[in-house]
This record gives sequence, C-alpha cells and structure tokens, in this order.
Amino acid sequence: MTRPRISLNFAISADGKISSVAKRPSGWTSADDHARLLQLREGADALLVGRGTLEADRMTLKAPGDPLRCVVSRSGNFDPAHPLFHTPGGAIHLLATNGPAPAIPGTTAHRGSLADFLTTLSTLGVQRLHCEGGGELARELATLDALDEIHLTWAGHTLFGGRSAPTISGVPAEFLPASREYELVHFDPRPQTGECFLSYRRQR
Repeated sequence: MTRPRISLNFAISADGKISSVAKRPSGWTSADDHARLLQLREGADALLVGRGTLEADRMTLKAPGDPLRCVVSRSGNFDPAHPLFHTPGGAIHLLATNGPAPAIPGTTAHRGSLADFLTTLSTLGVQRLHCEGGGELARELATLDALDEIHLTWAGHTLFGGRSAPTISGVPAEFLPASREYELVHFDPRPQTGECFLSYRRQR
C-alpha cells in the first residue's frame, strides 16, 4: 500500500485508556497539551480525524500552511452546518467507508476503504498525514500497520478507567493482527500539570 507517513496524537488517562467522544469533557487536558497539539500539526500536508471526534470537539482543523482537512465516516452522514465547512483553510476531503459519498458544496467526496483513501492522498502529494482521533480510526490505522509515529499526552490527573474502556488500539479483548514494535523517542514529564508528553517511532 502506497501511503503518506502517518503520525497520531492522543491524550490518555492515568490507566492508558481513552474516552468515548460522548463522555469526554471539554478541555480536560492542560494548555500545554493544547499547545503541543498545534505544534504537532506543523509541517503536516494533511490532517485526519473521524467524524465523531470532529463533531464532539467542533473541530475546524486549522493549521499553518493550510493542510488538507480529511474526515472519515462510515455512513458519510455529515452535518453541512458544522463549523469545518464554514471556516477558511485547506481543502476538505470527506471519506465514507460504507455509506454513500457525502455531497457537501466545497468539499471533495470519496467512497471506499481507508487504505484506498490513504493511497489517494499520496497521489495528491500528501507526504505527511497527521491524525487526531478518534479511537475507531486509530484502531483501523493500527490494524493496517500504518502508524509511523504515536504522540501521547499521559494525563495522570484524570481516570476514565474501567475494564472494558478502550485504548488507542481498541478494547482489551480485541487484539491487532500482529504485534507492533515502537521505540520511545521523546519523554517530557510536566509535574506542574500532572501530564507527560511521550512520542514513539515504529520499528520496522
């Protein structure tokens, strides 16, 4: 599969779990984490997010250089009133993996698999793609073994928890097709906020 280099950014709670978009409180991490989020977007040719995360966080995916703004949905059911579609920025590409291709003026619609979409982005000149969630999209990228870098904010001040709560690779009982080996390349504890910034690089 021809694809861009892909990085992922996520915040995880004290036990390594992620929250569902329905349960995640707004602004639950620090201002430092928000600044890091913006920093990680720099240099990306495209930003990628799942529709649930886009809607829950009211994201516009603005970044310096106006990277492409890409959103994945199973159903292709997008809200035309969402701020994304009314905020200047990079070209918007919408992917429906199961439902009909979305028809929203000013956007480019795609229908098919995530793997095929990644190949399409590569043909559009995207060399670096940065993903900001949600969990289902992260799981799919991990299944494809398409995550080259993982950036985590470990938020020790918050506990979503629960035996069945998902991690970035899904719920505990749902294993990936094979193990993925990553090297820790950045460790930045922030005692004043109860957070730690971690970065991992895929070993191939």
